[in-house]
Amino acid sequence: QVQLVESGGGLVQPGGSLRLSCAASGSIFNFYRMGWYRQAPGKQRELVAQITSGASGGSTNYADSVKGRFTISRDNAKNTVYLQMDSLNPEDTAVYYCNALGGGTFWGQGTQVTVSS
Repeated sequence: QVQLVESGGGLVQPGGSLRLSCAASGSIFNFYRMGWYRQAPGKQRELVAQITSGASGGSTNYADSVKGRFTISRDNAKNTVYLQMDSLNPEDTAVYYCNALGGGTFWGQGTQVTVSS
């Protein structure tokens, strides 16, 4: 049973930064793609960033709304994927979910990010 556990959410002021972590119960080499999604109240879940597997670290893809502010990365030795979020604004407020594809589709339980002064 694959488990994804997110952490790192919280309350931050506009312009601040947070780093989210997604720890997998097994090797992330088993997943050909991992990503972060978010869901704000009353809105559909949307893709934030993705990273594929690969010896060179994988390719990345970002939603237009976060390009230049968010960075997704992976640490294969720690079976963890990160989302570094900088220059946060209130529109980034949402529950952030980790996602993994490979032998099925897997989701974490989500972590709340609130950007407010």
